Amino acid sequence: MVNNLMEWLITEGQVPYAAALAFMEKRAGEIRSGDAEEAVWLLEHPPLYTAGTSADPSDLLDPERFPVHKAGRGGQYTYHGPGQRIAYAMIDLKGRGNDVRAYVHDLEEWIIRTLERIGVTGERREGRIGIWVTRPGGREDKVAALGVRVRRWVTFHGIAINVNPDLEHFDGIVPCGVEQHGVTSLADLGLNTTMAEIDEHLLVTFAEVFDVPLPVPQGFEIL
Repeated sequence: MVNNLMEWLITEGQVPYAAALAFMEKRAGEIRSGDAEEAVWLLEHPPLYTAGTSADPSDLLDPERFPVHKAGRGGQYTYHGPGQRIAYAMIDLKGRGNDVRAYVHDLEEWIIRTLERIGVTGERREGRIGIWVTRPGGREDKVAALGVRVRRWVTFHGIAINVNPDLEHFDGIVPCGVEQHGVTSLADLGLNTTMAEIDEHLLVTFAEVFDVPLPVPQGFEIL
């Protein structure tokens, strides 16, 4: 049975990665024990690289550029920074079929539907993580990333949509181990979308994909 209670947390400003990871770990445990509701947390990080469990050290091209954090999630190297909307989802999969693959597919669908609402066609690609767009001339660029960790059927980590980050910051890594394709953002695609607009679309499409009532957003600060 799906729990329809869902907290929707939004933090203004930049949240240190270690603080975010500590909060997710704590919240996941509370969800598992029944002491807290499921939650989605929207935030931004200062510039940093994260290394997933499959990260190849050779893909870290400039290790001195930004702090590098071991994320504990699946996947390889990713960049997080200002102008990128992070959505961390802490979800109990026991009420959703205990199906990690279906959950990842839902995260992808969440991104695709969000992009669709602003006129961007986001697509899955076999053998590649994330959501991709096809540029004029046929070049494919990554516009959103996702990475998941599941512990005793409770998820954490989530998705990252490039709204208007500094794309040069991706140069210090091979994003998700894919060398032959680029990275883009909504701003790079010519869209002047604000973070608040993206948040509104994320809320609506999350409710659609995960079959929950529209959550009520609330401000949230890490003390």
